[in-house]
Amino acid sequence: MMKLIRLEWKKNNILKFVRNAAIMTAVIAILILPMAGELQRDEIDASYLYGKGIVGTTVELFVDIAYIVFTAIMLASFIVSAYTKKTMHLMFSYPIKRRKILLSQMAAVWIFNMTAMIASKLLIYAILLLSSPVLGISMAEIQFGSLSFWLDLLIRSAAMVSITYISLPVGLRMKSSRATIVTAVILVLFTQGNVGTVSLVNNTPFFVVLFVLSAVSVYLSVFNAETKDLL
Repeated sequence: MMKLIRLEWKKNNILKFVRNAAIMTAVIAILILPMAGELQRDEIDASYLYGKGIVGTTVELFVDIAYIVFTAIMLASFIVSAYTKKTMHLMFSYPIKRRKILLSQMAAVWIFNMTAMIASKLLIYAILLLSSPVLGISMAEIQFGSLSFWLDLLIRSAAMVSITYISLPVGLRMKSSRATIVTAVILVLFTQGNVGTVSLVNNTPFFVVLFVLSAVSVYLSVFNAETKDLL
């Protein structure tokens, strides 16, 4: 499987996505730096969103939104466009089960975005920490030495990347990369939006349902790949 995953990264020029993820992280950091300090000085309470202080909430919100959309873009590039551009014909001509090929493509996207998302959050936290004396940002809420910080980082990153897979069967069904990305934007509105102090961000049952839907979406994308004609 790892050979197929590496092949997908090579075939889709993964360095391009590394560059784009780095640019995206830099833009988020630039946006957050002045914002976090200002929100702290205004004593704005955003704990109802992520159960964290304003710095942690701001980082989580911006990075989660960015990577839900970014994961959808990669799913569209790796899988949906391969169908629409007919390059999947070549992939399915290999003496390898179609399901395995599709799962390797999904895994290639998941592993990259999970790793990139964690790296982005840590890098932004590091930039905020280094800039805190100048900008007057308090980083006391971020407990880098606690196990709960790292567990939350891993679990939340895995959750955000995983639920994006709900957009995959939509894109395949509609034969459209754009539909994949639009579905991801709709997911952002449901998972990261709020009305006043009401938000679904920390609603555990809601995210359990999304996890189930993402698993069903993966299944729907591969279950009849061996017999179904190419799109």
